[in-house]
Amino acid sequence: MEAAAAAPPPHGGAPARGLGRREYAVLALTFASYAAFHASRKPPSIVKAVLSAEWAPFSGARGPHRLGELDVAFLSAYALAMFAAGHLADRADLRRLLGAAMLASGAACAALGAAYFLDVHALAFFAAAQVASGVVQSAGWPCVVAVMGNWFGHASKRGTIMGVWNSHTSVGNIAGSVLAAAVLEFGWGWSFLVPAFVIAALGVVVLVSLVAHPSEAGLEAQVMEVEMNGDGGEEVELLGEDKKEAQANEDDELEMEMGSQLPRAIGFFEAWRLPGVAPFAFCLFFSKLVAYTFLYWLPFYIRNNAVAGQFLSHKASGILSIVFDIGGVLGGISAGFLSDAIGARAVTSVLFLFLSIPALIVYRTYGSISMHHNIGLMFLSGYFVNGPYSLITTAVATDLGTQDAIKGNSRALATVSAIIDGTGSVGAALGPLLTGYISTRGWNSVFFMLIVSISLAILFLIRLAKDEIVTKLSTRS
Repeated sequence: MEAAAAAPPPHGGAPARGLGRREYAVLALTFASYAAFHASRKPPSIVKAVLSAEWAPFSGARGPHRLGELDVAFLSAYALAMFAAGHLADRADLRRLLGAAMLASGAACAALGAAYFLDVHALAFFAAAQVASGVVQSAGWPCVVAVMGNWFGHASKRGTIMGVWNSHTSVGNIAGSVLAAAVLEFGWGWSFLVPAFVIAALGVVVLVSLVAHPSEAGLEAQVMEVEMNGDGGEEVELLGEDKKEAQANEDDELEMEMGSQLPRAIGFFEAWRLPGVAPFAFCLFFSKLVAYTFLYWLPFYIRNNAVAGQFLSHKASGILSIVFDIGGVLGGISAGFLSDAIGARAVTSVLFLFLSIPALIVYRTYGSISMHHNIGLMFLSGYFVNGPYSLITTAVATDLGTQDAIKGNSRALATVSAIIDGTGSVGAALGPLLTGYISTRGWNSVFFMLIVSISLAILFLIRLAKDEIVTKLSTRS
């Protein structure tokens, strides 16, 4: 039987603390793992300005175009491979798949850094390395979401938990920016090698110590949930060591009975037809388009737009860009908390998306007045842009992957999360590519593209948001 991740601690003591330690260890390790994935994606944005100034084939008038094409090489490969990765993650050993993906991601990132030391200038080499990186990194997200779903899928405050946990995206972006910018002065190749070492080292830790499911640690057999009684109370009894042997036969019989009822892994097209999957997937397409445009182009934008009449250095631009991600951390947590409080994921997403439009307009218009204006408005933009992106890729994906329509089939979670994030990643590939071309016509055009994208993201959730509001009002009347 499946353990309740959010069960209150029983009166026993030590065993309960053991269960808590396992949960915290899983949360911390999956958090660090996906933060490392994002840290290894950050170097291209940090070195963009350097490459466009001094490294063929990215220098010259067509430099921004080729840098955008390099981004789309990674993101398109990532998006296409994501659908297959979700299908694989629902059937594979999550610990081994995640660890292998991290080691391979480290190798791909290191290959890009090696181009500096080997004096490689062939565009095909950079594109091939980015495609390889996109393919292997695609396995990361469905794996960590499936592991979190195994441990926290039934938590009552799932939105808040996932909102806090999903700050790994911004934390990884921040760490990647700081690491890449800190060693940039020694040569841009080091900006790739350092994050590559970090993700590879963590991949080894995952292979050695990750517990992908409570059953792998023998915890499912230790926890017994009792039905809610008439007074609304709930009791959870932890089976002691002395009781395990006595109940072994009973547990074996239960296992044999349930063996024939294990849920099959859901099909790809079947998952698309689940209620809510398509609207949230297409909303994320446009939401992630905006978020990844900032991820890949914000340092370049800061470097080429004066603040208080002064242009910042490459290193300073890279470090300053982390303010956007700091705002994103708080935005993701806030969105998760608010969606739990009001019980409406679509309404929360629409609210954040709507408020991100004036935030981007004000940042573009007044961000250059002073450093204080730039930092404050960049923080606000990150807060509203990353809020719905964080919520949809975590709590919403988990909700949809464990909904009543599939009777709690936990083997659908990786597939559903891969569909949602994979569709979003197609938008993530399109945003940086368009920016590479549009930015040559002026940054006002880029911000106009971002605002149009946010408006389209809102349109895909309007019906779901309306349904949530009607449901809430009907339950109160």
